[in-house]
Amino acid sequence: MAAGGPAAPGPTPLDRGKVEGGKVTFPNWRGEADRPSPPPPAPLPPDQRVGFAIVGLGRLSLEQLLPAFAECKRARPVALVSGSPEKARLVAAQYGIPDQAVYDYAGFDRIAEDPRVQVVYVVLPNGLHREFVMRAAKAGKHVMCEKPMANNSAEARDMVAACDQAGVKLMVAYRCQYEPYNRETIQRVRSGDMGAARFIEATNTQVMGPGDQWRFSKALAGGGALPDIGLYCLNTARAITGEEPIEVFARIFNPEGDPRYREVEESVSFMLRFPSGTIANCTTSYGAHESKDLRVRLEKGWIDLENAFAYEGQQMQVAHRGGKAEIVERVRLPQQNQFALEIDHMASCVKENRMPRTPGQEGVQDHVLMEALYESARTMAPVSLKAVSGRDTTRGPEPQQEG
Repeated sequence: MAAGGPAAPGPTPLDRGKVEGGKVTFPNWRGEADRPSPPPPAPLPPDQRVGFAIVGLGRLSLEQLLPAFAECKRARPVALVSGSPEKARLVAAQYGIPDQAVYDYAGFDRIAEDPRVQVVYVVLPNGLHREFVMRAAKAGKHVMCEKPMANNSAEARDMVAACDQAGVKLMVAYRCQYEPYNRETIQRVRSGDMGAARFIEATNTQVMGPGDQWRFSKALAGGGALPDIGLYCLNTARAITGEEPIEVFARIFNPEGDPRYREVEESVSFMLRFPSGTIANCTTSYGAHESKDLRVRLEKGWIDLENAFAYEGQQMQVAHRGGKAEIVERVRLPQQNQFALEIDHMASCVKENRMPRTPGQEGVQDHVLMEALYESARTMAPVSLKAVSGRDTTRGPEPQQEG
């Protein structure tokens, strides 16, 4: 355009958006045939985010949790706890954490004097959870703990009591209860639109490698495939129904002559019977090719969630009648990092003084049920459990969309 010509038109309100409620919002620019675009992220300024200390710099912390903070909107890593000084210094530099915020296990209790730390996230082998949750509570810090919560229900109850006494929150990191496709499954089942759920089929298997890792030590792991990966099947079945089982039944298989399974189990098949009549059939193994899938069979259709328990790659299909046809629909949801979602949920609970969706009581109940499953496998008989009235009796309020 020649100099001095008419000026280009400015952006319209549709393109410019507006600020309201501390967020930038835009009107939907897409046609009715397409999904509206999600709102832009509204992260808190860094100095207003909840500070997390990560205890343990193993694979989960380095491969998933610390990278997930880049997608968090309400939380940030501010301290590290490790028994490896070289690794801790390197990771601290990578994430901009100062040297004085790096602790070893012996000096962990000094974290009480660190005002940057509001939440301690315990990411250690299961057998060490109780010690560090209780030390964190004594230091006056809120606590997030990896699953399984402990090695047994007695340890888990000690952890709940310690946090209650210290007046701090305790959340168990059941990431699948925050993952969008798992939440969509729960919502669809509980809506009743597809009728009653008759069967839940959950599988979580993987093939384990060398035996010199902590997961094969009963003292560190508490058990084998059941508390490590079978727990996802158990916890998800409970979350879908909102109920507690009234009967459980289990069988355990260990390959003969494999020294890795001297202390812990390789494979477990188990059944949960719920008061409503729903039956969950679950399988878990350290010796079967990776499969992490969930299917719910209801009166009026089924829901199939592939990679339900994986870190990513969830794919959902829903089947139902459509006139004279069987309709199978693929459901697509926006991609979200489930680790960032659960961390931000804990941060919101701390900032707003809310009970987490998966508090310590949720972890205790899973340990009670796993102990009943082990008892069933030992006696080769079903184990009956006292009926629990109501839904979600061990859970806090539904997680909010953290924006």
